[in-house]
Amino acid sequence: MQLPHQALLACSVRDCGADLERVQRLWRCSAGHCFDVARSGYVNLLQPQDRRSLDAGDSRRTVEARRALLDAGFGAALRQCVQTLASTVALEHGAAVVDFGCGDGHFLDAVCTALGCAGVGLDLSPHAIESAAKRHAHGIWVVANADRRLPLRTGVFGLALSIDGRRPGAEAARVLSERGTWLIAIPADDDLCELRETVLGESRPRAGIERVEAELRGLFQLHEKRTARATLRLDRNDLERLALATYRCARRAEREKLESLTHLDVTTSHDVLLFRRMPGA
Repeated sequence: MQLPHQALLACSVRDCGADLERVQRLWRCSAGHCFDVARSGYVNLLQPQDRRSLDAGDSRRTVEARRALLDAGFGAALRQCVQTLASTVALEHGAAVVDFGCGDGHFLDAVCTALGCAGVGLDLSPHAIESAAKRHAHGIWVVANADRRLPLRTGVFGLALSIDGRRPGAEAARVLSERGTWLIAIPADDDLCELRETVLGESRPRAGIERVEAELRGLFQLHEKRTARATLRLDRNDLERLALATYRCARRAEREKLESLTHLDVTTSHDVLLFRRMPGA
């Protein structure tokens, strides 16, 4: 991941929106609003009206569980598919990439490393953003709420990512360039099917590609679709991490079923969609 070469962030103070400039341990705008850079390297641009609670987003335990799974290879097929599909995008020289709901930066770093781009990762969880900043020092890591106006400049990004993350259609259209592309990964029908059937007793189909297309109608058009799928054998510890990372098995009966398993073959499956910004959107 390259260091950003241009101003990419915008002030999040209400009715401001001026460009932010990094000056030593501060981000500041021309109106005098300043935001401290944390010791680990990220910046928190959340305003009081943008937070639902004092501890919004993923907990530290959830972030750590997800990180352990990724380090063990869970999600490798998705990472490769995202990286490969992003490589087909004809980005302009020096283009920047933004990830809406970046977690600890796993997928954004993969894409930016492959393409030699600068990256900006947004997430509501300070724990996730702190982990991203510690692991990937060359990115810009921002605590922000992707459901609100994004603290990003207009029209400066060549590619956006949403990997099991938020899909702020109008804001994505605003911050992407005229030829901007949005790569979105959503769980496929068979994602975690063994866990859902064995422990949760469910096998209902998920809302899929048609729903995403409907959300983005008039702003983005689907250009390409691929599938990332793999099956891995998880032991009890990894199953516990998977339940925590995916917010599953919270009920007592579900916990008892999960704890009775010594291992389980689990399928991870995603539809990976490439959308192009529509002219005039």
